[in-house]
Amino acid sequence: MLWMYTTEGRKDFSQKDIQIEEKELDFICDMGCNFIRLPIDYRFFVQDFNYGNSNEKMLEVLDFCIESIISRGLHCSLNVHRAPGYCINGAETERHNLWKDKEAQDEFVRLWKDFAIRYSNYNENQLSFDLLNEPPNINQYGMTRETHKSIMERVISAIKSVDSKRAIIIDGLGGGNLAMPEMAKSGVIHSTRGYQPMALTHYEASWCEDTKGLEAPIYPGTNWDKKTWTRETLVEHYKPWKDVEKQGVKVHVGECGCYNKVDNTLALNWFKDLFSVYSELDWGFALWNFKGDFGIVSHNRKNTRWESIKGFSVDRDLYELMKATIK
Repeated sequence: MLWMYTTEGRKDFSQKDIQIEEKELDFICDMGCNFIRLPIDYRFFVQDFNYGNSNEKMLEVLDFCIESIISRGLHCSLNVHRAPGYCINGAETERHNLWKDKEAQDEFVRLWKDFAIRYSNYNENQLSFDLLNEPPNINQYGMTRETHKSIMERVISAIKSVDSKRAIIIDGLGGGNLAMPEMAKSGVIHSTRGYQPMALTHYEASWCEDTKGLEAPIYPGTNWDKKTWTRETLVEHYKPWKDVEKQGVKVHVGECGCYNKVDNTLALNWFKDLFSVYSELDWGFALWNFKGDFGIVSHNRKNTRWESIKGFSVDRDLYELMKATIK
């Protein structure tokens, strides 16, 4: 749910500006789903790089968002999508570099420790902490596996010092795609992504430099990253994650989905394979997002069988596929 995903374009930081459609949560519950990922932008709480101080009024808005999810029996995974010094989208707008600068690292730790204190009344089955959305590629922005491990373990320690039972999630490196065997003993859940092949899922996505100018994809059979993508390729892609899982790590797919520039018949062929792989692996997954260009509602892909369900324009075939998968 993208209620507090970004401050960009916001005119007013207030609960009035954060529009929560509670009927969306009711729809999700009725589908049989049990998990909501809530990505947030730290700038809602810390304005103008005024580290060490959080806007209490906006924290109260976050309280309301979390309670709206948890009160329905859904698990809420609170995720920092933009952190002090890093975001996968527009990291250059930050004053500091999370991977190099102590100021950003200290603030990152403070935010999560404060969240641990603030939400200690929720148990681990109700609320988890997803520390940072999609760290960069190795050596991008100065991040290495060693620096990532050091920073994440520092945050994990800070949270556990307050709440030893809190469920904690770390996203894979390289935008969520690279497994982290070096973090296998950290006692946290590892989160991967379901966007491969990017030539299909991000076809004509304006923000994705890697997929610009590509030919229209097919599936199965699209060529991407020196591979021809089929169900077998998807299985092979997740093998490093399966290897980490064998060390006792829980694995979750924090995001998956397909942008709306491809034909929906093509997207559904891919979704069927993707969800069947997740069922085989026994991994949970979250669709980015509920309503919008990647969503189950109003994505506007061509050749979609639309149906009005409880006031929403729903991709009926994707809806049925998801329901069958989560059962």
